[in-house]
Amino acid sequence: MLASSDDDKREMLRQIRRIQVRTDRMVTDVMAGGYSSVFRGSGIEFDEVREFADGDDIRSVDWNVTARTGRPHVKKFMEERELSVLMLLDVSPSADFGADPKVAKVATPATASNERLRARSVRETAALVSGCIAFAAARNNDKAGMITFTDRVERYVPAKKGRRHVLRLIREAWAQERIGNGTDLAAVLQFASRIQRKRAVVFLISDFFAAVPERELRLLSRRHDVIAVRIRDAHSETLPRAGLLRLRDPETGRAVWVDTSSSRVQQALVQRVKQDRTAFEDACRRAGIDHFDVATRGSVADPIVRFFRMRERRGGHR
Repeated sequence: MLASSDDDKREMLRQIRRIQVRTDRMVTDVMAGGYSSVFRGSGIEFDEVREFADGDDIRSVDWNVTARTGRPHVKKFMEERELSVLMLLDVSPSADFGADPKVAKVATPATASNERLRARSVRETAALVSGCIAFAAARNNDKAGMITFTDRVERYVPAKKGRRHVLRLIREAWAQERIGNGTDLAAVLQFASRIQRKRAVVFLISDFFAAVPERELRLLSRRHDVIAVRIRDAHSETLPRAGLLRLRDPETGRAVWVDTSSSRVQQALVQRVKQDRTAFEDACRRAGIDHFDVATRGSVADPIVRFFRMRERRGGHR
């Protein structure tokens, strides 16, 4: 459980309000970065069948109607006027890694530049990413929904429009009470495939310490535009040279003693981080989806904007 005492709940409310303020401000940059041009009209829906005319694409011919009438007909499609955005958010215990949010202060204009340098927890960073995407969808009159997960689906919030709904999504992202202790990416991808029938833009937001299930990811990406967002904390990829340290896995509870002053241990960690990153990128490539990283230190909006602009230059969705 992420919250138990009244003090914890009051702290959560303060943090939720803080995230609301920050994401509302960031969304201007995200919209300017190409959200609407990248995702608007990314899906199409059937409109009607009409007779073939000069200039029509031969690939649009409806052969069943053509055979029945004896005259060539084509299927006419129209761009969907409404887009659905679905965020799959990892709220497993590893997301608690990073800076203690209780020491964070709300940014003021005088401290805004310092705020960009402040370290955040993985969970807070993921909530900011979710808020930016949800506010961008609302600003574009699109619907946004969320599935939070651990080693099971924790909560499903169906996609809706409106600012009030976005605020609910931010509360779910930050204050979600969880039951599970591990991470099961395959389970949430299977659940999303079942419940999201209409084409959507799906953001899978996680630290991706768990292996990427390529089969489930590939199946989901056949119907939806799937984007993996990896939340990175530099401290999880390095060790201080502090002698013997007892390290504990937050999801399994297993603890080990590690000699952080050992060059062999340091080099093994560097190699492991490199291998994990390569495995993640290769899995996304084989599944046919895009991905980008957001760090727990620095701007959250900037990497989102860079990704949208890359997609815009490339010509929209994958």
